Amino acid sequence: MEQLARRAPEALEILYDRHSRAVYSLALRIAQQATSAEEIVQDVFLQLWRKAHHYQASRGPLEPWLLTLARNRSLDHMRLKREKQRRREDTLEEQPLACTAPNPEHIADREHRAARVRVLMRSLPERQRRAIELAYFDGMTHSEIARELKEPLGTVKSWIRTGLLRLREALEER
Repeated sequence: MEQLARRAPEALEILYDRHSRAVYSLALRIAQQATSAEEIVQDVFLQLWRKAHHYQASRGPLEPWLLTLARNRSLDHMRLKREKQRRREDTLEEQPLACTAPNPEHIADREHRAARVRVLMRSLPERQRRAIELAYFDGMTHSEIARELKEPLGTVKSWIRTGLLRLREALEER
């Protein structure tokens, strides 16, 4: 522990090799999940690294102190988990689940608008349409589109803006 307090990484490695199995066993017994226990072990040894100077050999051996840290960390983990679960349940109670069938009018309207957009997209000049497709369907940035189409960035931005304005105007006419 003296070496660890002086920030000797090999000291942490030695202590981890000696005590991690006992810390893990205790954490697993409390948390009942291997992933949670692994996380707790990591937290305990990180805390040990950061606060090695808090350990006082005169108060007792290292392993019981480490197991106390593990127990406290495990209990904190379980309390936090229960609190998250309680909040989830409270939220569900406050907002009852609404079971509604899809509205056929909304579905028909959405399908009609989608067909209209497809027709309008085909009416745009090829390069303008391609730039919009790359931006909105392929998720490319304007710079990426400019490289893909081998066109200046300003031109690509202009095509996209003009095309979107034309689409919006045509959709609003309806």
